Amino acid sequence: MRIRFQLATFVFLRTILNTAHRMVYPFLSVFARGLGVDIASMSLLMTVRSLIGSASPLFAPIADRRGRRFGMLMGLSIFTTGMGIVAIHPSYWTLAVALILSVLGKYMFDPAMQAYFGDRIPYGQRGTALAVTEMAWSMAFIIGVPVMGFVISKYTWSAPFPILAALGVIAFIIIWRMIPHEDEHHEPVATSRDGYRAVFKSIPALAGISVAMWASAGNELVNVIFGVWLEDSFGLKIAALAGASAVIGISELSGEGLVAFTTDRLGKPLALTIGLVGNALASILLPIIGTTQVGALIGLFFFYITFEYIMVSHIPMMTELVPSARATMLSLNVTGHAVGRALGAFLAAIIYQRFGFVFVALLAVVFNIAGLLALRQMQKQS
Repeated sequence: MRIRFQLATFVFLRTILNTAHRMVYPFLSVFARGLGVDIASMSLLMTVRSLIGSASPLFAPIADRRGRRFGMLMGLSIFTTGMGIVAIHPSYWTLAVALILSVLGKYMFDPAMQAYFGDRIPYGQRGTALAVTEMAWSMAFIIGVPVMGFVISKYTWSAPFPILAALGVIAFIIIWRMIPHEDEHHEPVATSRDGYRAVFKSIPALAGISVAMWASAGNELVNVIFGVWLEDSFGLKIAALAGASAVIGISELSGEGLVAFTTDRLGKPLALTIGLVGNALASILLPIIGTTQVGALIGLFFFYITFEYIMVSHIPMMTELVPSARATMLSLNVTGHAVGRALGAFLAAIIYQRFGFVFVALLAVVFNIAGLLALRQMQKQS
């Protein structure tokens, strides 16, 4: 009962962090206009955010040495600081700092939380449990982003940041009181070096990290550009873009629900294969049916439901590859995501502006195929 309550609480807490992370995508044009910069400048900012996020393994192993609770509290402190900076002085450069700090905070919090449940929940049930916590990713788009869109339309582009800073403080207090300081389920590693060594000596672990990189690169191509694409194609404004985000969030929630019901039954590798193949097919479909507003939203629905199936099937696999250094393993997996997102963000605006959305979608297919090859290597070496 206590674990179930904690899982539900973490859905709420992670929704806060994920809302800050995800609201930039649909409102990329809105932020650019508010700041007086072009889309390329915002795309560069997203690339830098992802590259900085790839440095998370320098910090996240703190959860292996100092405990899961400490890692989560540290992540929330960094996140709240980033949101507070923009709340105090809104500008392009404070937004840049905020995005960097928020992604570092998120990438410190998430592996510590996943390791916390990995320590406590048997592997056979872990896919279902972690799928529950991943609902926060979709809830950010279903609830968080539309709410922030309403706030932006009523006030200004920077209005969400004081709200998110206040929520960060509340999240810190909840973790401080809910998670016990003493943890009999976790034996701290002596040094971060021990954890790194264990991960880098494991070929399946490295292959698993590359799956995360390729899948995230394909997803980020569409993430960065879908709001711009919808606005350019159909003239959607803030409220409609927020509505599109809710549709994507519902698709992701559906993907998380599918994982909760099927991944532990099918087996994690088969579920991950289904997700990668499905996302490649959705990428091909997206520009074909995206000639109308309804078709575009349906295409995005299938694209995001399959990607979420990939991500949530992948996480429980990664928790068991190097049990002696779970937080380090998961933080390096986050690095794979971050490098992939940086690659996707860097290429997205360039390809879209020069060649159009069709080529964005085709490159996403190529990245999914690379992810399938990495998964095959992971299975051969396991």
